[in-house]
Amino acid sequence: MQIGYARVSRGDSQDLDPQLRALTDAGCSIIYQEEASGAKSDRPELALAIEALKPGDVLTVWKLDRLSRSLRDLLFTLEAITEAEAGFRSLTEAVDTTTPAGRLMTQTLGAFAEFERAMIRERTMNGLAHARKAGKHIGRKRALSPQQRAEIIEKAENGQGSPAQLASLFRVSRSTVQRVLREHRAKMAS
Repeated sequence: MQIGYARVSRGDSQDLDPQLRALTDAGCSIIYQEEASGAKSDRPELALAIEALKPGDVLTVWKLDRLSRSLRDLLFTLEAITEAEAGFRSLTEAVDTTTPAGRLMTQTLGAFAEFERAMIRERTMNGLAHARKAGKHIGRKRALSPQQRAEIIEKAENGQGSPAQLASLFRVSRSTVQRVLREHRAKMAS
């Protein structure tokens, strides 16, 4: 069975009628339609169309940009269609994953997307390593400044408060105070 999906952007002057006619002429028995931006990942009607797919069905769109505005989103959507053991067809661009050439094109797009994700991951890891090497703190902002940490250590060593009292004084958790003291002791032991 061919299931159609038609979309126009919200507030756009576009009309769904040309898409609906083309999808009906292509043999779509059910057509999901919505008014939503293609850049938006939350498209309830598209989600319903994908959920409705059964093995052997084909999700059909008038143009590729009706399904997605980004390569990444397109690939995630095509992956969901493939997981449903269904095919995908774009009427205007003649993309059809039910044919060997269409499957090859989809796999090629997938390979480029995987390469892109790997490159992004590699750049991120290199950036983090460079930041660590430069002495920058990675992650959430520290709850205590170096001066506050020194004050906690001094007060604890002079018996001027328990970890719970110091935590209350510095408005942090007891475990934060204990971690400061543990790190200080480890530093002093080495």
